[in-house]
Amino acid sequence: MPDKNFKFNVSIYDTTLRDGTQAEGISFSVYDKVRIADRLDMLGVTYIEGGWPGSNPKDMAFFEEVRKKKFKNAKIAAFGSTRRASCPVEQDDNIRKLLESNTPVVTIFGKSWLLHVHEVLKIKPDLNLEIVADSCAYIKSHGKEVIFDAEHFFDGFKDNPEYALDVLKLACENGASSVVLCDTNGGCIPSEVSDICRKVRSVLPDGVVLGIHCHNDGELAVANSLAAVESGARHVQGTINGFGERCGNANLCSIIPALELKMKISSIGKGQLNHMREVSLFVDDLANINPNKRLPYVGESAFAHKGGMHVNAVSKNPMTFEHVVPEIVGNKRRVLISDLSGRSNIMMKIAEHNINIDEKGEEIKEILQTLKKMENEGYEFEAADASFHILAKKVLKSHTPFFKLHGYRVIVEKRGKDAPCLSEATVKLEVLGKQELTAAEGDGPVNALDLALRKALMRFYPEIENVHLKDFKVRILDSKDGTAAKTRVLIESGDGQETWGTVGVSENIIEASWEALVDSVEFILFKKMKQKKHKKV
Repeated sequence: MPDKNFKFNVSIYDTTLRDGTQAEGISFSVYDKVRIADRLDMLGVTYIEGGWPGSNPKDMAFFEEVRKKKFKNAKIAAFGSTRRASCPVEQDDNIRKLLESNTPVVTIFGKSWLLHVHEVLKIKPDLNLEIVADSCAYIKSHGKEVIFDAEHFFDGFKDNPEYALDVLKLACENGASSVVLCDTNGGCIPSEVSDICRKVRSVLPDGVVLGIHCHNDGELAVANSLAAVESGARHVQGTINGFGERCGNANLCSIIPALELKMKISSIGKGQLNHMREVSLFVDDLANINPNKRLPYVGESAFAHKGGMHVNAVSKNPMTFEHVVPEIVGNKRRVLISDLSGRSNIMMKIAEHNINIDEKGEEIKEILQTLKKMENEGYEFEAADASFHILAKKVLKSHTPFFKLHGYRVIVEKRGKDAPCLSEATVKLEVLGKQELTAAEGDGPVNALDLALRKALMRFYPEIENVHLKDFKVRILDSKDGTAAKTRVLIESGDGQETWGTVGVSENIIEASWEALVDSVEFILFKKMKQKKHKKV
C-alpha cells in the first residue's frame, strides 16, 4: 500500500541487464546478472528485465538460473520483438523462446512509426497492426503479464498520431496491461513528452498503465521521464547509472530519488533510498568500469565542497549548498582541500580525520599556508586524503614515521627487442631500530618499488599484508619543460575494506611515486595502530 504521504505509486522497470548491456564496453556474465538482479530486488524495483532469450544463449541461461530464486519485490521480465511478418505467431521462434523463458512478465516491442514500417520492416501498415495484435494476444493466452513497448513512439506520433495510437489501441485490446512510450532515438524534449503523454493518457482504456522509456541522446532522458510521470505515466523504465546504447538510457539513480524526494511519488519506498549509491557502485564494479564521480545523488562528487565560502556555509547549515541530505541516498558529504580552501575547509577536513586541534589556534593558519605552498609546487589533495592527513600531522609535529629510508634502487632492463621488459627494485630501510634490505620484481618500476617496500615492512607490520595498489595516475605539470617537467603521481591503495589516495610530486617520476607510496603505507599503519589502541582500551 502506498505511503499516505505520497501522491501515488510508480512502478520502476529496470532494464540494466538487457538495454544496459547494449552500451559500449558493458558486459555481464550470467553470474553477474543474477547478482545484480538480487541487488535490484533488494532495492525494491517492481520489474527486472533479464534479457532477450531469442538473441543469445547467455540470456536464456540467466532465465534458467533466476527461476531457482525467490524475489521479494521484483518480477522478472523477458524481452523480445513481436512476431515476424513471414510466419504465424504460434510458429515464430522468437515468441516461442520468450514463453520458454518461463517468466511471469513478457515485454515485447513493436513498431509505431510508419518510417520503420515502410523502411525497416518493409511491410504494409495494416500488417504491422496485425502483428502487434497477434503477438500480444498469443502471449497473454499463455497466462503472462504483457508489457508492450511502442518503439519510436514519440517520433511516430509526431509523424502520424492516428497510426501511432492505433498501434497502442490494438496492444491494449489484445492483452497488454501496460503500454510504454519509447523515445528510442532520444531526441525529444520535456514539453513534447508532456504534451504527447497527456494526449495518450486521455484515450487509453481504464486499467491500462502508461509507461515511459527514454534514451539520453539529448541529455534529457531523466527530465523526459519525470515529465512523463507528471503527465500520467505510472511505469518508468531505465537503467542503473544510465547504461545503454549510444549515450545511454534514463538513469534510475537520478529518477528514483527525484520521484521520492522531489515529487513525493512512491517508487521503491523512501526507506530504500539509502541503498542507491551502494547499488550504483556494485553495478559499476561488476561492469569493471570506474564509477562516474559526477553522477547526481550517487556520485562521489555529488556532495563534495571545494570553495572556502561554500564550505563555510555548509558547516553552518548544509541546506545552503545541498539540495538533499547525502545520507538519504547512501552518500556522504566531502570537503575538498585545494588552493581555494579557507579555514572552514581545513577544520571540517581535520574533523573528518579525527585530529585534535584548536579551532582558534595558529596551527590552522600554518596548515593552510603549507597546503597552498605545496599546491603551488604541484601537489593536489582533492583525491589524496591520506596525504593530507600525513601533512596535517607533520605540521602539528605529531607525526611519527614508521620507518627510515636509507636508500632505494630501481632497475629496468630489456634483453633484446622481443624480450619482456623486466623491473626490479631494492629498498634499504631502518625499521624499529633494525636494518632491512629487500628486493622485488614487478610489472613495472613502481609496482616493483611498492612490492619491495611492503616486503621490507611485512615482518614488522603484518597489518599491511592485504594492502595493494588499485590505481596509478601520472600527470605532467608543465609540458613545456619536456622530460625535465615536474610530475604529479596520484596513487589509490586499498586493503579490501577501504581505499585511500596519496600524492607525490617531483621532476623524477620514481621519486614522486615513492613519496605517494610512503604516504599510503604510513596512513594505513597509523589507522591500524590507532584501532589496536582503541581495542585495548
